[in-house]
Amino acid sequence: MIYLKTIGKRNPLHLDDPVKYYLQAIGNGYTDLDRLAYLVSNQSTVREADCYAVLYALQHNIMDELKQGKIVKLGTLGHFKVVVKSNGMDLPEKVNPSLIERAKLNFRPGKPIQSMLKTLSYKHITE
Repeated sequence: MIYLKTIGKRNPLHLDDPVKYYLQAIGNGYTDLDRLAYLVSNQSTVREADCYAVLYALQHNIMDELKQGKIVKLGTLGHFKVVVKSNGMDLPEKVNPSLIERAKLNFRPGKPIQSMLKTLSYKHITE
């Protein structure tokens, strides 16, 4: 169940326009590597500590591969890719890495996750 709340937003390009209201998903707690290791260990013959070690190694290796500029594909789970936001310049000769404001990570879900997103159920919480 995905819980939703109503939030009001102004158009930053047209501040005089009236506020419009949108739905926003509310997080319902966290799941961390410890919890995932516990869940996987209960669905397999592998001990929880071994599951945690594999998940931690996976995290470490994903970070190493991303640092090398690779797109990391995790089968049907999806893939991760580094993207950057930079300032624009008038001439291509002036473009260089010092213009990068920040790096972000994009995740593109695989087909099973995309299918799951189509079947979510929602509950609107009014405050």
